[in-house]
Amino acid sequence: MQAEPAPAAARPRFQHQGIAFGCDYNPEQWEPAVWREDVALMRDAGVDLVAINVFGWAALQGPDGALDFAALDEVIELLHAAGIRVNLGTGTSSPPPWLTARHPEILPVVEDGTTRYPGGRQAWCPSSPVFRRYALALVEAVAERYGEHPAVELWHVSNELGCHNALCHCDESTLAFRRWLRARYGTIDELNRAWGTSFWSQRYTDWDEILTPRLTISSRNPGQVLDFHRFGSDELLDHYRAEADAIRRHSALPITTNFMVTAHIRDLDYWSWAPEMDVIANDHYLDHRLSEPRGELAFAADLTRGLAGGEPWLLMEHSTGSVNWQPVNLAKEPGQLLRNSLSHVARGADAVCFFQWRASLQGSEKFHSALVPHAGTDTDLWREVVELGRIVGALDEVAGTRVHADVALLFSWESWWASDAENRPTHAIEYLDQVHALHGALHDLGVTVDVVRPGADLAGYRLVVAPGLYLVSDADAAALDEAVASGTHALVTFYSGIVDEHDRVRPGGYPGAWRDLLGVRVEEFAPVLPGTPIALESGAAATLWAERLEATDAAVLDRFADGPAAGRPAVTRRAGADGAGDAWYVGTMLGRDDLRSLVGRALEGAGVAPVPGASAEVEVTRRSADGRAYLFVVNHGADDADVDVHGTELVTGSVVDGRLSVPGGTVRVIREEGAA
Repeated sequence: MQAEPAPAAARPRFQHQGIAFGCDYNPEQWEPAVWREDVALMRDAGVDLVAINVFGWAALQGPDGALDFAALDEVIELLHAAGIRVNLGTGTSSPPPWLTARHPEILPVVEDGTTRYPGGRQAWCPSSPVFRRYALALVEAVAERYGEHPAVELWHVSNELGCHNALCHCDESTLAFRRWLRARYGTIDELNRAWGTSFWSQRYTDWDEILTPRLTISSRNPGQVLDFHRFGSDELLDHYRAEADAIRRHSALPITTNFMVTAHIRDLDYWSWAPEMDVIANDHYLDHRLSEPRGELAFAADLTRGLAGGEPWLLMEHSTGSVNWQPVNLAKEPGQLLRNSLSHVARGADAVCFFQWRASLQGSEKFHSALVPHAGTDTDLWREVVELGRIVGALDEVAGTRVHADVALLFSWESWWASDAENRPTHAIEYLDQVHALHGALHDLGVTVDVVRPGADLAGYRLVVAPGLYLVSDADAAALDEAVASGTHALVTFYSGIVDEHDRVRPGGYPGAWRDLLGVRVEEFAPVLPGTPIALESGAAATLWAERLEATDAAVLDRFADGPAAGRPAVTRRAGADGAGDAWYVGTMLGRDDLRSLVGRALEGAGVAPVPGASAEVEVTRRSADGRAYLFVVNHGADDADVDVHGTELVTGSVVDGRLSVPGGTVRVIREEGAA
């Protein structure tokens, strides 16, 4: 039985002075002479927090089990002497080759039943007791040695847990999956009900008959696949807890691990992880495979802030330039490094850290950008890094302030897993398509958004948006009902409320859980082929999705003019009565401009005003606390942007009296007079 996480007030707090500016550092890749040069350059750049020993296992321990801390001792002392704080890794993220050679049973097995071998990273099964035993012995030794070292400010468990090995199908994982299912369902009959095993003669009679959902010759049981995702997330969280418990026996400092809140990693339910963290940390890299990578950055930062419960969080990794793992690894344009970094700060980050300090000369990430590039310090990139360090230092007083929002967006990893299943109405739309579209519309309209979990307390929000929330429990659905009854407005989009937590369809017509709230009933989904336009009677353009909808207790605002649902309602609004809020429903995939227009109408009805000066190209966000308020203006456009504000601009040090012109491609941060 796992201990409950400590209440937020009882957890150690990250107490860095000001906004941290830092990086991952891998000194094991370099000779000691380079370490001294690196520490001197870190001081020049303003680096004050460095993550080390993230991949240190092979350097610390050999096959005889003996530990050699001499090099790590020296690096920590060099950093400490320079006044640079340490984010100390446990070193367990990738086992050394001697361990997998001695214990090949710890290697992960993927869904086709084949083993994945050493040579990369994370070559371990999260359910392996053998791996756990070796890893915890290392953590115990590292924590005992450095638990009270004055240089250490933060503990860093493993690294990007679940990036590659979240879903293991080995025999040990199969046994662990069965144990997890027993704890969840109690009886085999209850599991059969949850998974709907009467379909295709899948009914189980004994726990030992259950396997992980390996590849089959047909599509797999959706309930089994969904629970396997839940299990995988829980197994890795259990590993995190085990490492954190070992650290706490020797240290009272805060502990975290780096989340991966991003569009291309989806295997961990961070809503269940967040309460276990002393401080929330995230890694984020622009993904140029997406149509709107900058918009996804804003969404990821807002979601990370949601995981932190509105508290400041740490940007543990991002890049100075290109990454190494996309089909085309684009370099950042001049000024983009500053804009990307301060977009995260504007949305709640109290740390700006990078992977990594010095670009590697060998290995899989040798072409990944770093603070010190291969070309050295006589480079434009290094000069941008030094300038960024200066600006981050000038923003130290912002640390500890919070972002406030009138709009919430409901987001769920469980709904993501279930929505993007093997069999669904269309593979042309994925869960994040709707999420990013709705968040993007709000972003373009200059509205700050809190991203929260279904079932969260929605009191105080004027508008709540639920984009494509396919899976939602009855209790979590009721939370939105109650908020609307109390005056909050809601905007729900298609393919929401369809199934319960067991991926069981709610009968009686879609959108299931929210038919009464929205005053609509959908008889049938009617998606169309990609590239097929759908016209609405208003002239709005849509694509990919239509549905045969009737308004039971809602006003019809727009109808399908053509396509498989011609003449049917496409957009509706159920007006609030007796103090209730309005409930909007959107039954198609509107184009960007039309969606933005519709969202603008919903905002107006809810009484939400955009931040003055904000637009699709100009982010304007406010952080405040204890009588202090800071206005961030990030101008991604080419033209100057004007904002009305009074105060002191921290980037340039100038006084602003009424109007500030922010040049294209730049960032300004104003300490506002008389604001809180």
